[in-house]
Amino acid sequence: MDEIKRILQLREELHQHNFRYYVENSPVISDQEFDFLMHELQDLEARHPEMFDANSPTQRVGSDLNNEFMTVVHSRPMLSLGNTYNRQDVADFWQRVSEGLMGAPFQVCCELKFDGLSISLHYEDGRLVRAVTRGDGIQGDDVTANVRTIRSIPLQLPTGGDYPPQFEIRGEVVMPWSSFNRLNAEREDVGEPLFANPRNAASGTLKSKNSSTVAERGLDAYLYYLLGDGIPGDGHYQNLEAAARWGFQISKNMRLVDSLEGVFEYIDYWNEERRNLPVATDGVVLKVNSLAQQKSLGVTAKSPRWAIAYKFQAEQAETTLRQVVFQVGRTGAVTPVANMDPVQLAGTQVRRATLHNADVMASLDLHVGDRVLVEKGGEIIPKIVGKADPPTPFRGSDEQCSMFNVLPYGQAQAEQCSIKFVENCPVCGSKLVRYEGEAAYYCPNDTGCPPLIMGRIEHFISRKAMNINSLGPETVDDYYRRGLIHDAADLYDLTEEQLTDPLTSDRKGVRKILASIEGSKQVPFERVLYAIGIRFVGEIAAKTLARYYGSIDKVAEASLESLTQINGIGEVIAGSIIQYFANPLNRAFVERLRGYGLQMELGEQQKQTRSNKLEGQSVVISGVFQHHSRDEYKALIEQHGGKNVGSISTKTSFILAGENMGPAKLEKAEKLGIRIMNEDEFLELLNS
Repeated sequence: MDEIKRILQLREELHQHNFRYYVENSPVISDQEFDFLMHELQDLEARHPEMFDANSPTQRVGSDLNNEFMTVVHSRPMLSLGNTYNRQDVADFWQRVSEGLMGAPFQVCCELKFDGLSISLHYEDGRLVRAVTRGDGIQGDDVTANVRTIRSIPLQLPTGGDYPPQFEIRGEVVMPWSSFNRLNAEREDVGEPLFANPRNAASGTLKSKNSSTVAERGLDAYLYYLLGDGIPGDGHYQNLEAAARWGFQISKNMRLVDSLEGVFEYIDYWNEERRNLPVATDGVVLKVNSLAQQKSLGVTAKSPRWAIAYKFQAEQAETTLRQVVFQVGRTGAVTPVANMDPVQLAGTQVRRATLHNADVMASLDLHVGDRVLVEKGGEIIPKIVGKADPPTPFRGSDEQCSMFNVLPYGQAQAEQCSIKFVENCPVCGSKLVRYEGEAAYYCPNDTGCPPLIMGRIEHFISRKAMNINSLGPETVDDYYRRGLIHDAADLYDLTEEQLTDPLTSDRKGVRKILASIEGSKQVPFERVLYAIGIRFVGEIAAKTLARYYGSIDKVAEASLESLTQINGIGEVIAGSIIQYFANPLNRAFVERLRGYGLQMELGEQQKQTRSNKLEGQSVVISGVFQHHSRDEYKALIEQHGGKNVGSISTKTSFILAGENMGPAKLEKAEKLGIRIMNEDEFLELLNS
């Protein structure tokens, strides 16, 4: 068998194994065998770049490319459903359907309402061609690159299936509890704000600009509505059964009923049993099963008359607020946490609840000693949602309790005192600041406040920064507590004798840590700039600054006017850079890193090829190339000041096109009048 045929065979095999593993939960080969096939396909595709396919199983890992989302108009509006928490409203819905169908018999499909982000998937000849968010119902964002990383969504349906040539299938992108808990644990370790619930986490993840981030977070998807010409039949339930045969993950908990009693039985069962599901659900969706009857019933301006969503009541409990403490995270964000009398809520005993931020606290007007309502519902983190009725009859005055408004870290407020957000950091005493557009207050003392210092060190060693992968948050905390390090620069002074535990004598592990620290000295300048931890300077901004200025010294001396002229660097980022280098402690920190041998300027090769010829231009790459690989062209675009984007929009400057450019992109470019440039023209532009 030649290599081209083997590539096609491996792709089909791996698509099937993905389906069996992620949808059917019944793998037929071991993980090791799967990895072996995947590596074989990766090697073959590397030898045959002309066989590039965005739907190949090897593309599931995503890309670090900064995606710009293109707005797409839905071929059919994605209407929202009418919501109710009232069983009488469900009965009224049933009655309206019966009257609308003139008494004709009908069935209702009962489905779980998954708590995530709505998505529309478009397939042509069995291949995924587009994935679009709901948006405002009329148009949404094209998130195809991110959706391709979700392993339960098929990229290529089995050949020879009975699916129509073109169809749309809609569903919900969700974050399973296992992925959610892992993600929040990781965020807590580095002091980042926790996601309140899986819905927020799924939504934030799917809209990430880097598809590699989406791939790492473990999203899932359940599909619940099939549309298009030539779909199997009139029954919604039966169409989803067909979609399941084609390879889509369809909920196995759907049920067809022909009576209102059957609907209520379904609701009552899942109101309890939903807590045992691997994903979050917040209700039940009821749909008339017959598509012909759906069409007959029609839609209102906002929602279909043939469907309704019944939402489960969020469980609440009443308890007494005893104290409030203010916690400082690794980013410096200060979070108020309420300590309460223990209360049973959603199957667990709750003693603590978040108050989120100063604005939420002010709106609740809480006093210590208040009787409060705590809710868990769809929120995994308990929260106080209000005061009990009737309110607490007696509370101390603000004047009586003013002495308790600012307390040492972890101490309680006095009983019955009005709770006010602290003005100073409860750890180091620094005056808190609130940045424009932020809900949280922050401690700005990133060189002297212990939580912030450890947060900066953990950021410094992270994978996308210095990648000192043999260290972790727990080890950093241990070194800090032992006085071995006070900032990230101290890592380069560590010795084998300091780190070796005399009880375990783990010299092999210690040498691995020291070798990883030493190896980080070769990390390129752009990642060093990201690693030093200038507030608001993320990975993309650091890369932009490094390639524009070329060295840390030029970044440090840049003016506000110079910085804000750079595409992607606004006044907030520019002001933060100037403030950072105005601090003598930060300058001394950078000089220490320079003294240890870290890269503080672009390498010679980058300097020789660097220019501003593409400054301010957004470039889309499409097709197969002869002179350089796609990744090499992406690097060239960045080296000359340009920006790689994944989709075509009115902001696209030009398209770098190779052979076999996608017909959809070509049509879009012609429609918008965007220039298409071939390889030779592009290289001539750079060499001119």
